[in-house]
Amino acid sequence: MSECMHCLGFWTPGPLEIIIILVVALLIFGRRLPEIARNIGKSLTEFKKGVHEAKEVKEDLESDVRQVKDDIVNEAKDAAGLSDTEQNG
Repeated sequence: MSECMHCLGFWTPGPLEIIIILVVALLIFGRRLPEIARNIGKSLTEFKKGVHEAKEVKEDLESDVRQVKDDIVNEAKDAAGLSDTEQNG
């Protein structure tokens, strides 16, 4: 099985390779790392705000759809002469 994976080109870095990659990344992006981290934080915050707003819009739409459904059902009952007051009395 591992021979097949080796043939397909799969490579999993070991601890030494990860350390080397991190050192190279630090050398390349060293001065800009605080700015990059800040931008990532801002992006994450904006993403969370967007998700929260989308949930609020979804809940508002669901509420509106339920209200319209209830209005249509009540109008249909009234048109058919099956209003709630007549059924109970």
